[in-house]
Amino acid sequence: MQQCRNPRRRRALTPALSESEAALPPSSEVLDQIEFIRHTMESATSFTAVPGWGMVLLGVTALATAFFARTVQSQIAWVLLWLGEAMLAGLISLIAMVKKTGSLAKLAASIPARKCALSLVPPLAAGAVLTIIMMEQRLFAVLPGMWLMLYGVAIITGGAFSVKVIPVMGICFAIFGTVALALPGAWANGIMAAGFGGLHIAFGLLIARRHGG
Repeated sequence: MQQCRNPRRRRALTPALSESEAALPPSSEVLDQIEFIRHTMESATSFTAVPGWGMVLLGVTALATAFFARTVQSQIAWVLLWLGEAMLAGLISLIAMVKKTGSLAKLAASIPARKCALSLVPPLAAGAVLTIIMMEQRLFAVLPGMWLMLYGVAIITGGAFSVKVIPVMGICFAIFGTVALALPGAWANGIMAAGFGGLHIAFGLLIARRHGG
């Protein structure tokens, strides 16, 4: 009797199973939906790979640059020294972000990271163009304020896709730049040390504590 009942049960269950399987979308459609959900969630997240300890290192190198810049007599050499510091800072930032993310491929694939980078580029590019013009016009005293202000703007715009403390740091840099524009040229190294050195170290320690290094 048990053997007779089993085929009927299988035949009774077969239509129900077929209907359930028919209700499922094709596997390719499921994968597309999962990819869409993943893309949407990643787009809504913040860029959290901001390197706290890397930022501290940026501040230390800026303080060292300000120390050596005091002995430079040529204004052109002074500008080139700080431009070299800017390139070093960019390299340190990239290495620190790759280390925190895990790999360069993961960093490049991150949607928040790409948005943050694209927001950083325009103010920094404007700063590069203005630096060339001001050097040609011999307006060296304006450079520290302009650098600090545009760097602050870059951090504010890029920070819109990052953790909340980043835009605050950008505002502080912009304020330092505004103050620097009102100071005499003799204060250039001091304001650069306080801005690129002190602010990076202070906010780097804060970020390392809250979000890791």
